[in-house]
Amino acid sequence: MKYYEYDTDDMIAALATPWGESAIAVIRTTGQGCIEALSAVFNGKKNLGKARPYSMNYGTLKDPGTGKKIDEVIIGIYKKPHSYTGQDMVEIFSHGSMAGITEILKMLHSVGFRDAKPGEFTLRAFLNGKMDLTRAEAVNEIIKSKSTKAMDLALQRLSGTVFNRINHIKNLVAEILSEIEIQLDYAEDEADPEASLDKEKIEKAIALLKELSFTYRVGKIIQDGVSVVLAGKTNAGKSSLFNLFNKTERSIVSEYHGTTRDYIESFLLIGGIPVKLYDTAGLRNSDNPVEALGIKKSIEIIEKSDIILYLIDGSVGLDNDDISLMNSFDSKKLIKIWNKADIALEKSPDDFIDISALTGEGFEELETEIEKRIGTDKFEISDSVVIDSERQKNLIDEALMALSNSIVSIKENMPLDLIAVDIKEALDNLGEITGEVTSSDILELMFSNFCVGK
Repeated sequence: MKYYEYDTDDMIAALATPWGESAIAVIRTTGQGCIEALSAVFNGKKNLGKARPYSMNYGTLKDPGTGKKIDEVIIGIYKKPHSYTGQDMVEIFSHGSMAGITEILKMLHSVGFRDAKPGEFTLRAFLNGKMDLTRAEAVNEIIKSKSTKAMDLALQRLSGTVFNRINHIKNLVAEILSEIEIQLDYAEDEADPEASLDKEKIEKAIALLKELSFTYRVGKIIQDGVSVVLAGKTNAGKSSLFNLFNKTERSIVSEYHGTTRDYIESFLLIGGIPVKLYDTAGLRNSDNPVEALGIKKSIEIIEKSDIILYLIDGSVGLDNDDISLMNSFDSKKLIKIWNKADIALEKSPDDFIDISALTGEGFEELETEIEKRIGTDKFEISDSVVIDSERQKNLIDEALMALSNSIVSIKENMPLDLIAVDIKEALDNLGEITGEVTSSDILELMFSNFCVGK
């Protein structure tokens, strides 16, 4: 079956390294006849067609029309079926000159290669049985990882942890369906589902799926991260704390009120979790239209954020405006901070964290509290089967719904053939997670999110 509009056996090529000047560049090719096509434009000690699999071959590439030397390269040969795509593959290691890369790609076009589309190498690996869809998704997750935790989890999925768990559950469900089908084929009388079906097996499958579904929140946080916003009135010390988080003078700090007229954002890691941190305009009534617009934008960001760090200027103290603002926020997202603790005029309330953005006092305690609010502080990577794919989460939940419906049907003594419909639906959903049951539209959508060359 062809899932895309183009042939999945023809020759494709793509730059696998980032576009730009570099020490070396890697251009990947695959498809039927790719080794022979490269042989025609390669000058080396031996013909590439006779090169050993997994060998590296030094030589030069030439323009097929003029015979002009394009670049000195090393050619890696990978023969089917023992390659990434399951097809013959050739990887060209060239100098990282943008002009040279352009010439090599032009040469490849002239000998029959076309440009690879996003994810097409991994798509061919899937179609040729080199990996299931959970591993294919893990490839993309590795590339997009923003932290070592995300990388570790994606590597686990690539090694087959999700596939093995889904396969185990799928086998349980398949056993249940086979029991029903046997009874439907050979039962002389109408079977009693309550007595004839192993409900414990269905309940075990439900429990395992629930456990996997619950990991999505953790997986999504580790992969995508959370948004943390600094909020408070003017001169509460938000910009100073923003700079402390970033360990650099990113935000302007001034004794004058209303210095921050718009939000500033940065990316950092807290406890190994990617965090997008926002410094926002001080919350107050302002007649200045520019500042007022900045405050409006700040409120929008605060409302959408995962965690709100609300700062009180400890040298001034708490007033009714602060209390009103904090009460307007979601308490589950709110962390109250008593800033300028080194010069505070009074002791902070019990539910505040004392810090000094100037000296760093209390900063570690604040980071620890943020980790707790994120909810991954007790999470251990080892032995964990975690999903972060929305596609997988939706299919797991659909399988859960189908199996739960089957339990209800059994209790209500519904006919076995109707129960079989729910069990079969759950089995199909699980098969779609790994790719055994997959439509062309889903594959098109999934692999189009990959980068070109992967």
